[in-house]
Amino acid sequence: MTGWRDAFTLQAEACRALGSPLTARICEQLASILAGDDGALAQRVRTWAGDPSHRADSVPLRLCGALHALVLNGSDPGLAKAYAAADDGLLHQRISEAIQNHQAHMLEWIEYAPQTNEVARSAVLIAGCWFLGGVLGRHRFDLLERGASAGLNLNFPRYNLAIAEKYQPTLLEGDESEVLLSPEWRGTAPAPAALEIGAARGVDLNPLDPAQDGLRLLSYVWADQRARLERMQAALALAGHHPPQVDRGDAGEWLPARLAEPCDHGRLVYHTVAAQYFPAATRERIEAALRAAGAKASPERPLAHLSMEADGGDGAALALRLWTGGAAREWSLGRADFHARWIDWQPKET
Repeated sequence: MTGWRDAFTLQAEACRALGSPLTARICEQLASILAGDDGALAQRVRTWAGDPSHRADSVPLRLCGALHALVLNGSDPGLAKAYAAADDGLLHQRISEAIQNHQAHMLEWIEYAPQTNEVARSAVLIAGCWFLGGVLGRHRFDLLERGASAGLNLNFPRYNLAIAEKYQPTLLEGDESEVLLSPEWRGTAPAPAALEIGAARGVDLNPLDPAQDGLRLLSYVWADQRARLERMQAALALAGHHPPQVDRGDAGEWLPARLAEPCDHGRLVYHTVAAQYFPAATRERIEAALRAAGAKASPERPLAHLSMEADGGDGAALALRLWTGGAAREWSLGRADFHARWIDWQPKET
């Protein structure tokens, strides 16, 4: 298990690697402040019962989110000025003051795991649907998302993806969207293919409501990543017109139930940087449910499973399985940055 100080160090390193030097410095200042403080927040962090690192409970990002919320809602103008100045001395002072002046807020937010609901990952989902369309031709697919958070990525068929700086139409014909995704693309992108998208439904242990929890979702976006904030704001606005359906529950119980429901067309099960947070027993139930449903799939009722998950390599691995009757076909689609800043699309059937 990672110690609390090491958790902040590791998170700072990850933030720098992902292009967020300010958030890295906030993590470092928090560690320094909490080490010399005997207040309630410091005691809570130093006696954390689980793994506080980004591999599990992400305590540093819980606190980064709590501080960012104070900036976003105007509760702490001094902290906002320190963020803008990005001076270590001023950051130390203002963060210390924020912990003292907003103790109840900090203690509340540390109890909630970050839910970034990173909208840019939808670029992988759109590309995956294009690829599916190339394999299958025109098919209707319902969407089932595990670890859906507020469900913003259930709306991915309404988003626009740029390839070679040219935005392609959304998967939902005639739809217009202000959510524009423009990752650095490596490799040959799949040709846009018009899959027909039907119902979309997700599950999360603690689903957030885009209408009620917009500040929380925005706060978990790192403060110095303006493009991510703008995408999140656009996705929240779109969700106001097209509210996602996210059930509260355990994916290990929810997915088998959904897959057992009658369906006369295809279904796409997907998840992005979520599987690592599921207990082993939940992952085993999900895999068993996918295999059982896959065994009943047919060319008219295909089942696809698309994932973007950490595997220890650079960024996340992109994988696709497809059942149309008989054994599953499987592809490694390439890799992507965890925030989908880049996508290395290299599809190979395995």
